[in-house]
Amino acid sequence: MTKLDRLARSLRDAKDIVDELTRREVKLCIGGSVHDPTDPVGKLLFHVLAMVAEFEADLIRARTREGTAVAKAKGKLRGKQPKLSKKQEEHLLAVHLAGKHTTVEIAELFGVVRSTVYRAIKRASDATT
Repeated sequence: MTKLDRLARSLRDAKDIVDELTRREVKLCIGGSVHDPTDPVGKLLFHVLAMVAEFEADLIRARTREGTAVAKAKGKLRGKQPKLSKKQEEHLLAVHLAGKHTTVEIAELFGVVRSTVYRAIKRASDATT
């Protein structure tokens, strides 16, 4: 294994996995060095490495949340942009209501997938009810 954070998501998970490996008498190789989880020094080293890996994962999560909050505050985080403009969606609904084309044909006509057509129809029906 190259990194300990690839083994488990938390210190508790890592300990459970290593306990299972120890029970099976398997030695752990992290980053090229072999650690014997039955040896007190190996056990200590493993726990320290697991704590650092969990700390790094927590830092990444915190930075991601912070960055997302800043982007939202600046108005930069808007999510995925719609495939169709409002005018195109209105035209799609008009074509659908005319009843002359199948959903597949409408999707091909507008260059979108069928699920986009279904969502546009559903949004229009939700807006009218």
